[in-house]
Amino acid sequence: MDTQHSDKDMKPQQAASTDGANWANGPYARPKVIEDRPDELDCDVVRFQNNRDKWVAFVGLLDGRPYEIFTGLQDDDEGIVLPKTVTKGKIIRQTNADGSHRYDFQFENRRGYKTTVEGLSDKFNPEYWNYAKLISGVLRYGMPIDHVVKLVSSLSLNDDNINTWKNGVVRALKKYLE
Repeated sequence: MDTQHSDKDMKPQQAASTDGANWANGPYARPKVIEDRPDELDCDVVRFQNNRDKWVAFVGLLDGRPYEIFTGLQDDDEGIVLPKTVTKGKIIRQTNADGSHRYDFQFENRRGYKTTVEGLSDKFNPEYWNYAKLISGVLRYGMPIDHVVKLVSSLSLNDDNINTWKNGVVRALKKYLE
């Protein structure tokens, strides 16, 4: 292989690993990158409890694969109150007047009415939000879920609460392992 060019410069059918596997179709295939997030994504709701704390994860899905994750304490004071029967919904990106975005969760209640929890991005601890943005970026670029789980599991975090959160994220993502 010509060392003057990176794999990025090559056409997909030309790029190959050192063992001859085809980059375009084999195990080293480059992930399909979605530059523009759709305004709506299907979402799974995953609840978990660590110690006495109740947590919730909203896992946004693109083509059935985790694309983003929002997680935090399920806290009545902050407005994350969901019927236990809610396991699916949509994450909707809204554009605010200043051009910033917020993410809402919408589900259909038992009577068929749409119910919206506004501002998921503002409901959770900012530290959890920052880690979740990082994990969402890794998901968005197609890292295999088992590698994302290993990555999150390996984070060395000093605070018990953030470790509890980390364990919940791992639980939520393990649901998608094949």
